Amino acid sequence: MFGAGHPHGKSLLKLLKSTATVGGATILSRILGFVRDVVLARFFGASGATDAFFLAFRIPNLMRRMFAEGSFSLAFVPVLSEYRARGDRQALKDLVDHVAGTLAAVLLMVTAAGVLAAPAVLAVFAPGWLLEGRPEFALSAEMLRITFPYILLISLTALAAGILNTFERFLVPALTPVLLNLSLIAAAVLLSGRLAVPIKALAWGVLAAGLLQLLVQIPALRRLGLLPRPRWGFRHAGVRRILKLMVPTLVGSSAAQVNLLFDSVIATFLAAGSVSWLYYSDRLLEFPLGVFGIALATVILPSLSRKHAERSTEAFSETLDWALRLALVITLPAAAGLAVLAVPILVTLFQYQAFQAEDVLMSGLSLVAYALGLPAFIAVKVLAPGYFARQDARTPVRISLIAMGSNMVMNLAFVGAMVTLGLAGPHAGLALASSAAACLNAGLLLRGLLRAGVYRPGPGWGRLGAMAALACVAMVVVLGRWTPGLEVWLALPAATRALDLLTYIVLGAAVYALTAWITGLRPHHLARGAH
Repeated sequence: MFGAGHPHGKSLLKLLKSTATVGGATILSRILGFVRDVVLARFFGASGATDAFFLAFRIPNLMRRMFAEGSFSLAFVPVLSEYRARGDRQALKDLVDHVAGTLAAVLLMVTAAGVLAAPAVLAVFAPGWLLEGRPEFALSAEMLRITFPYILLISLTALAAGILNTFERFLVPALTPVLLNLSLIAAAVLLSGRLAVPIKALAWGVLAAGLLQLLVQIPALRRLGLLPRPRWGFRHAGVRRILKLMVPTLVGSSAAQVNLLFDSVIATFLAAGSVSWLYYSDRLLEFPLGVFGIALATVILPSLSRKHAERSTEAFSETLDWALRLALVITLPAAAGLAVLAVPILVTLFQYQAFQAEDVLMSGLSLVAYALGLPAFIAVKVLAPGYFARQDARTPVRISLIAMGSNMVMNLAFVGAMVTLGLAGPHAGLALASSAAACLNAGLLLRGLLRAGVYRPGPGWGRLGAMAALACVAMVVVLGRWTPGLEVWLALPAATRALDLLTYIVLGAAVYALTAWITGLRPHHLARGAH
């Protein structure tokens, strides 16, 4: 095992601190995200109008995940890290300038096309509404014209975040999503009552958030001396390398977003509120996924890219092994806790005023289905950088396409079976299919790294998994035995709900930690070579 004095031990400790920094900032963002969703649930509930907004927001948000935080970031950070490793500051600044100018120019054209063709874009996402002539379609198209420029603003924000993360300035990019939550809360509370169509306030909140998120990056970039002076650079060697890497990564990122698109398409054919139920359950899944999975992936990608550039193959494998061990120990109890406490969490956070008990039950079904795949969702976030850091985009793209095809088949199979059998909440079949596809994706990514010899697991994995699994079983048994049902939670006032939920969360964490300790799990088991 590497000690704190060992060079790689110091590197892992630094990664842990960086992960804690990003995770801590993300926790703040997620807490405000919950406040945001509580406000939205109170003001708007789960209705056709909220379905219309969530879809108008989902489209640029999907493009953000696919392009800004997906293909672009995965291609940009490794190339930028390589330029940094060369030590030529002028070449680095020149790359940043040309990437910024090229990205801005392309996205301006995409944004203009999206605003002008909003109804046509929406028709792809919501054919059910269009074919049935539902009023949600026209309302969502109007809001999409307002929200679509968000993709331009947030992509430039992702460019800035990529630069800052490469230089290990993680805090500002991690805190940036806070502004989206604050903007939507302000829009709901201060603006919605002043508009003829209150839900449109949220669309304006999204646009304002995009602008604020970009502006807040500027001081940090200026301090680094890397504030871009945009220049068109399609022929620039670095830009062309990024574009070459982006082609396969864009396909890979698109695969996940196509699955979400397919989910939305199917959901528009189901009962009103289905889009919103999936949204609220997905938001709860995003808490552990964002706090830990995305934080860990954000931190290890620059580190892995640097180790690859330095040809430190052993350290490369060590970093992946450490990240996977840490992911296992944290995500298993998070998934089990979400599943067992799904109803209490939803009741406590959202079941007020417009959000009804039926909405709790329906959202709870999809939350349990999503929770089953949480370890796999996070494993994908950890394993994929093992490919992208080596500038191998083709393999994860091929794997993601396999997962995408499987997800589509399972969507139809699961939802079709639930509808045929008359089971409640067929929308949960969409969440279950997503979880199953994530498991397939993670399994294939791991197999590829093992076969390539890039990742060599250290000893102790079997024991680590057994200890974590046993601790999860103990936690589930205790929470399942003592947590009351929906009727009891509905009768409690808001303050009591919050206090009781906090008590059960602390109880579950304590049972998990105590059982893990009794079975012998110690911090050193997270390092490769520990026994």
